[in-house]
Amino acid sequence: MKAIVLHEVGEPEALRLEEVPDPVPAPGEVLVRLRAAALNHRDLYICRGQYPGLRFPIVLGSDGMGAIAAVGPAVQRVAVGEKVVINASLAWGDNPRIPGPQWYVLGLPADGTFAELIAVPAENVFPKPHGLTDEEVSTIPLAGVTAYRAVVTRGRVRPGDTVLVLGIGGGVAIFALLFARHLGARVLVTSSSDEKLERARALGAEGGFNYKTTDWVKAVRAATDGGPDLILDGVGGETFAQAIDAARPGGRVVSYGAHTGAAPELVVRRIFWKQLDVLGTTMGSPDDFGAMMALFSEGGPHPVVDKVFPLAEAAVALRRMDQAAQFGKIVLRIN
Repeated sequence: MKAIVLHEVGEPEALRLEEVPDPVPAPGEVLVRLRAAALNHRDLYICRGQYPGLRFPIVLGSDGMGAIAAVGPAVQRVAVGEKVVINASLAWGDNPRIPGPQWYVLGLPADGTFAELIAVPAENVFPKPHGLTDEEVSTIPLAGVTAYRAVVTRGRVRPGDTVLVLGIGGGVAIFALLFARHLGARVLVTSSSDEKLERARALGAEGGFNYKTTDWVKAVRAATDGGPDLILDGVGGETFAQAIDAARPGGRVVSYGAHTGAAPELVVRRIFWKQLDVLGTTMGSPDDFGAMMALFSEGGPHPVVDKVFPLAEAAVALRRMDQAAQFGKIVLRIN
């Protein structure tokens, strides 16, 4: 099969399209012939050696969908030809609150979805929701479950809540906007791009704040009568400290990432004095993934695809993500 392979630490241009042996499904596994795979910042971090457990060569990619090409021994609940989406979170364990010691994500340490074929446990494939394209479905796994757990499981969103999504444009942030709106919340967003703010409004955001040109903390407080009920942050850095300032007393702040690094100054008394719930989350449990897929199966929101590239142009696609040029998920189309 053809696959995108990384042989050493480097920039995205170090990736190579190569012929590698076809995987063979073990007992309890299925072989999926992939049709589309979406990018995540994780892929970029692995390229640059900024991820633990590096090994080479490695096929990148966590998100993917396709059709069942073969089933291994002892697999009964899926059939050859069925279109499926892959839950990239493997061996979570029995505790829904935290992953167990064997937990891992496709794309490292196991070969990932930037390939024509992949073997995964049968329990990690779910039927493709009706009404969505292959490219839309491929964007769901990693970003979708991260957003669902942040909004619903950890953030405990309720109808009528005011939710602030920081840094709109990336996959998780857009899924968070879509899920919160679908579940009856009022959603506000921030971005450094007025164009992205307008596109977020088209998806249901009630308002947006450009953090480059506005004192967004002050503006958010004014627009929400004292602060949002729930703030979702994957930016980190100074933005996380500002989120603590922006939250209403008794509110919730959920952190799911830190693309800009550690917060340079976090005033702890603002957390306890305001009685805040500050919550961390990453990825999601099998129950989270199943509940999220039920939303899509019930006619829920449509994922947002930014741009589609052929598999051979994975490096070009990753460079677009590195430049933060996207609104939505970037996808690789696989024949």
